[in-house]
Amino acid sequence: MTKLTLGAHPYMLGFDQLERLLERSAKSGNEGYPPFNIEQTSDNSYRITLAVAGFGEEDLSVTVEDRQLVIRGRQGADMGERVFLHRGIAARQFQRSFVLADGVEVGAAIMENGLLHIDLTRAQPETVVQTITINKRSQ
Repeated sequence: MTKLTLGAHPYMLGFDQLERLLERSAKSGNEGYPPFNIEQTSDNSYRITLAVAGFGEEDLSVTVEDRQLVIRGRQGADMGERVFLHRGIAARQFQRSFVLADGVEVGAAIMENGLLHIDLTRAQPETVVQTITINKRSQ
């Protein structure tokens, strides 16, 4: 039996890129660090909040790469001569990725009380009706 993929379905023309996006997001690491929330703040806006205790603004980067929101964290090695009796606050580097749909734009990134908030907005699609003229074939 052959596997029918989304891009190969006869009524789904041009959706092969969507299939690749789904595969890429499934392969991305789902390790759980740092923990995050995604909330809908209005009909067309969202907020992703990551718990980044111990990271400063200079330790974090937020980029959009190939329709993916990528958040990276790397702490500097300036721990000095500190001796920890217990270390429960993670200080490891991380990368967290979120696939963005067409029309979703990344807005502000705000650091507040150990939480990184990233605001997203989705543009309202305009309904466009396109009329195609049927031409007579010359023989």
